[in-house]
Amino acid sequence: MPKITFIGAGSTVFAKNLMGDILSFPELAQSHIVLHDIDAERLRTSEIVGHKVAEATGTSPTITATTDRRAALDGADYAICMIQVGGYKPATVIDFEIPKKYGLRQTIADTLGIGGIMRGLRTIPVLLEMCRDMEELCPDVTFLNYVNPMVMNCWAIDRASRIKTVGLCHSVPHTAGELAYDMGIPVEEINYLVAGINHMAFFLKLERDGVDLYPALHEVIANGRIPDGNRVRYDMLQRLGYFVTESSEHFSEYVPWFIKRERPDLIERYNIPLDEYIRRCENQIAGWEALRDYLEDPDSQLEISRSVEYGSEIIHSLETGQPRVVYGNVPNDQLIDNLPVGVPVEVPCLVDKNGIQPTRIGSLPPHLAALMQTNINVHALTVEAALTQRRDHIYHAAMLDPHTAAELDLDQIWSLVDELIDAHDGIGYSQEEITPPTSNGR
Repeated sequence: MPKITFIGAGSTVFAKNLMGDILSFPELAQSHIVLHDIDAERLRTSEIVGHKVAEATGTSPTITATTDRRAALDGADYAICMIQVGGYKPATVIDFEIPKKYGLRQTIADTLGIGGIMRGLRTIPVLLEMCRDMEELCPDVTFLNYVNPMVMNCWAIDRASRIKTVGLCHSVPHTAGELAYDMGIPVEEINYLVAGINHMAFFLKLERDGVDLYPALHEVIANGRIPDGNRVRYDMLQRLGYFVTESSEHFSEYVPWFIKRERPDLIERYNIPLDEYIRRCENQIAGWEALRDYLEDPDSQLEISRSVEYGSEIIHSLETGQPRVVYGNVPNDQLIDNLPVGVPVEVPCLVDKNGIQPTRIGSLPPHLAALMQTNINVHALTVEAALTQRRDHIYHAAMLDPHTAAELDLDQIWSLVDELIDAHDGIGYSQEEITPPTSNGR
């Protein structure tokens, strides 16, 4: 039976869902599941939940928990990563509050924008430390990465490590479900083809029984049935001709058009929830004690149902050979012709005993590729900064970020970067570790 290691297993609810998915397959029911986290208290809760999941599924896996990452990874066949470096406090709060001083507002700040840049800089070194452990302790492991910023993290791993890695995200199946609901069609009856980069991939094909469903999506607009939370994406459908995979609150901060301090009317018009990730974190923290008490209650029973996450399906297909298609983030090796070589792209992948085999897409519609390139520029420079320890590339990434550049001038951008680096000192990377260039006088 495979050894499956959860890194960041203190994300109890997510770990619970993935364990339920894994143990729902009879062939994986006796797996060795190792839970690892640096927070011993949350790890203890996840271990209790793991045994409850096994009881609820009627399975008998081996479940162990450890705060020792190397012990958790030793001999692992699969490693699933779900960490957040720096946590909500101080890291995420810093990423929101300091930009606010400059008039720069964000919604999620985990993928792009100044918040995504900072999150990438503090996360990449930790992921590479894990990969070095894996190269020593389990060199043939399959690394399933759920950690954002997905493109930056996977790109850095591919450049600096030999570990087989695929980035996983639920935005494709979640969006398919949303669109099916909007059109009043069972999601099981929809066929689609999606490609692009994580959080900015597009439905290139959307059909039912061979019939194009895009006219039905345009009817949603014509009939005034756009969900309040999806105004941005439906507007982009009208302007681009294709529907994007990630949520409206995410997408609004990947482009320069929606969040503007001098245009509060846009925030209302598009129903953009500023500081949304802060609210989600605070609500989760507020409810954690009650949730933990329930999860740890010996008399509580867990309801287990399959999630839309791809992790368990990949493990099952690699172990059994049962072929299935998932969406994964993998290096662009002749997959999408008009995106840069090497950048992680999100494409359908066949998974069976032969491994994870991505689908060649060819060329994307040119305007979609051009829009993605504005984001890829930021991803690339952040990865470069993380791998070379060059401070100037942090400035360059922020200068080229679409939302940041639309709101701030160059002096403000450089000052903001300096202040964020100072504030983050000691929680993921330090100012001294990122060598300033000698040519710019700063």
